[in-house]
Amino acid sequence: MHFFTDTLQILSATTLIGLLLAMAFFIREERSKFLPEAIRIRNLAIIPAAVWLISSIGVLFVQLADLLAIPISESFDLVVVRSFLTQTALGKSFAINIAAAAIVLILIPRISRTTGSIFLLGITFIGVLAPVFQSHSSSSGNHGLAIGSLLIHVIGISLWVGGIIALILINKSERIIAIPRFSTLALWSAIAVFSSGAINAWTRLNFRDAWNSQYGNLVIYKIVLGAILIFIGAIHRKYLIKKLEGSKQIFQLLIVEVFIMIAAISVGSWLSSSEPPVPENPRDVGIAEIIAGSPMLPAPDLNNVLWTYVPDAAIMGLLIFITALYIRGVVILAKRGDKWPIGRTIAFAFAIAATDFATSGGLGAYARFSFSYHMVSHMILGMVAPIGFVLSAPITLALRTLPIGRTPDERGIRGILITLLHSKYFQVISNPIVALAIFDGSLFALYMTPLFGDLMQSHFGHLFMSLHFLLAGTLFFHVIVGIDPSPKRVPYIVRIIILFAAMSIHAFFSIALMSTTTLLDGGYFASLDRPWSTDLLADQKAGGAVGWAMGEIPILIALVATFIQWTRDDKKETRRIDRAEDRAAAMGEDDELAKYNKYLAELRRLDETKES
Repeated sequence: MHFFTDTLQILSATTLIGLLLAMAFFIREERSKFLPEAIRIRNLAIIPAAVWLISSIGVLFVQLADLLAIPISESFDLVVVRSFLTQTALGKSFAINIAAAAIVLILIPRISRTTGSIFLLGITFIGVLAPVFQSHSSSSGNHGLAIGSLLIHVIGISLWVGGIIALILINKSERIIAIPRFSTLALWSAIAVFSSGAINAWTRLNFRDAWNSQYGNLVIYKIVLGAILIFIGAIHRKYLIKKLEGSKQIFQLLIVEVFIMIAAISVGSWLSSSEPPVPENPRDVGIAEIIAGSPMLPAPDLNNVLWTYVPDAAIMGLLIFITALYIRGVVILAKRGDKWPIGRTIAFAFAIAATDFATSGGLGAYARFSFSYHMVSHMILGMVAPIGFVLSAPITLALRTLPIGRTPDERGIRGILITLLHSKYFQVISNPIVALAIFDGSLFALYMTPLFGDLMQSHFGHLFMSLHFLLAGTLFFHVIVGIDPSPKRVPYIVRIIILFAAMSIHAFFSIALMSTTTLLDGGYFASLDRPWSTDLLADQKAGGAVGWAMGEIPILIALVATFIQWTRDDKKETRRIDRAEDRAAAMGEDDELAKYNKYLAELRRLDETKES
């Protein structure tokens, strides 16, 4: 029963992802509106959406029966189910999964644009990934690496397998034009599947004994086999797409894709059915590792903070992905003969390095054990790295390099980005007042409520906070000092007022934090039983002082940058007026001032005529 419900849930969710992917990116559209084939696929997608919801509910009851060691018929007790869904982490993940499936099933018949399918694709991934955070972590003591690699693995295989299913289900004419896009997606998905699978398997090993174990040899075999299969698949796609003409070539391509996919899944199953080697002297797993996800670190000093590295695979995967996209964009411009300012690339590299240091580096590692280091990490993610991302102009680079539509009426990926930038949603969040509320208001919502303690208890909470700090800071500094296009440019005087307001609010928050007499973490740091910096309240107040000091400096830098941009724009406007006057003089016309004086003289003459 367990195997049947799990398989049905995975297959239906993967099929749904593929069909939503097809509606969003594979099938042709007309100014984002669905054409008949997309409508047919949308109606077809209702079936896997319904199966996903039903099978997810079935998995819930089967899992509950297993946990309580009771017959499945007794697991239908509503009181027990409600307690499980609301009071346990595993139950909450099932609740998110079921809620996502229900939302998709309700909304999918109502969508008629590609933006709707993209939105539902995101909801589907939230539902699919929620239970992953409750999976068992590695035995090597790095939960962030184990869970993060598993997240990437699930995303990659869902896109890859779902894309193949979608190609099979869409009609022939759409299939031919969809294959180039699927080919690019399949290549990167395959790389993600093999690399994340190998990393996840490797986290189960004791590194000193890895090379001498059968399990370690299987991991090495999987890496080598994966590299070979990816190389063969890439060469085959490149050769076949050039001569893609009919059903024979399409069938050949799909056969190779399925073969590579089956090989990947088979090797993964082989590994999952093999027991990792048991070390001769197993290490003790302390309470800190159970709660924080990694062993207790030694007392922090400059050397430890600089050289400690506890990788968070989810953040690392995201950073690698956006770095690859940025480099690809710069390379495309270089091939065209266009230059991309080196300063923007340096700003991007700085932002990536700062983000990695604040999440996986020594700073991110100690942030799990100390509030003051958590606050330093927060400041880098929320105020330092975002300035680098904003000054790297990623939106401008994307608009210059993303592919356009395949037909004159199709928006393409570039058009989707333009639509997002001009959407009401982006106009609302890019309003300076809203951006300020998200940027500074979330400080009080997070730290002055029990939410902070709840989020610190799980890897999902750490991931959520890191992404929120980064995105909120990027949005705020995009509004203030951004060089990328925006729906509405904010006047410089308003930007300066917003910066002073942000500085004041941040200072007030930091003083409030320094004045606290109770701990805000809900007992999280006390439960770690760390041997250093044992005065938790003093550490919390130190975090407030750090937040005040580190928070004011980036805002002051942004204030200086705003003044510089204002001065430059004034100079540009002055030069524009001067050029206009020079052109008017060369053509024997009056300049703007002379025209204005003539206008005033004409008004005076009319007034004198009326009086007489």
